[in-house]
Amino acid sequence: MTSLPTETGRFALGDLPVLKGGAIRGATLQWKTHGTLSPARDNAVLYPTSYGATAAELEWLIGPEGVLDPSRLFVVQVDMFGNGVSSSPQETPDYPALVTAWDNVQAQRRLLREVLGIERLRAVYGWSMGAQQAYHWAALFPDAVEAVVINCGSARTAVHNQVFLRAQMAILEAAPEYLGEGRFSAQPAAALRAFGRNYAGHAMSQDFYRAGLHLAPETPDLESYLRGWESRYLAKHAANLLAQMRCWNAGDISDNPVFGGDLQAALRAITARVLLMPGETDIYFRVADNEAELPHLRHAALRPIPSIWGHRAGNPLGNAEDTAFLRRQVAEWLG
Repeated sequence: MTSLPTETGRFALGDLPVLKGGAIRGATLQWKTHGTLSPARDNAVLYPTSYGATAAELEWLIGPEGVLDPSRLFVVQVDMFGNGVSSSPQETPDYPALVTAWDNVQAQRRLLREVLGIERLRAVYGWSMGAQQAYHWAALFPDAVEAVVINCGSARTAVHNQVFLRAQMAILEAAPEYLGEGRFSAQPAAALRAFGRNYAGHAMSQDFYRAGLHLAPETPDLESYLRGWESRYLAKHAANLLAQMRCWNAGDISDNPVFGGDLQAALRAITARVLLMPGETDIYFRVADNEAELPHLRHAALRPIPSIWGHRAGNPLGNAEDTAFLRRQVAEWLG
């Protein structure tokens, strides 16, 4: 089968002031496209990244038989700030204390216009922090987005979610290598191991563990399974993990000059068709969070993912059943 075209690039934004103060010096966004932009430029789908992930790690669901089909859609992946590919604390002097989803989507808007010549998106598809960015797109650029898929995400990070996030941040900040202001003298290996182990207890549901789904030939017992979570975060730069977690903690589509903290007004401003797909057993982004948003949205549907995979039901690599559910729902929503 003939492979579909792809293109990659790095967009230079210059020194980029951010919403909460400071600037990203010499800011850049890494991007990759899949498929062909139609002559009418009406088939573009933006796919931003999630916490700690790179576009390459999330590319698996793009394909003719995948959730996003590049034989029909022009899929634009963008690595969010702080993930170690686009501008991040590890290589950026004086990286701001807080870079928000607002800052990410404003930069993405420039990328689409100035590099790809795209003014309007067929959709924004996002999982987790990617879903938070999709929600920001819908609220801040209502005339530029036809539809959004909010996959395990919410318009504002819930308090219970923040409790988890602040505990994770405290693990990193308690490391002897932590210098303050988001910086580390060296990789805090012990803290990163603890970070990964605690993460495992929240990313997957209680039912996932009860069913023994954490056990496999490569992880025959709980200890080996937890070492896998350690390895994932030992491979990431601690300053980047902390910066992105601060962004997640601050997630709120209304916390900006446009809406002044009025979440209901921000939700009412959305004209895009909104597909809300929380995981039924997600501990971070609960079905109840999306249920509370639904009455304030003009054109929306709530379709929970019937899965015991917790938060990972929305990024179900190796999980055929949940992948098939996402594929069906997205195909129907995007027509």
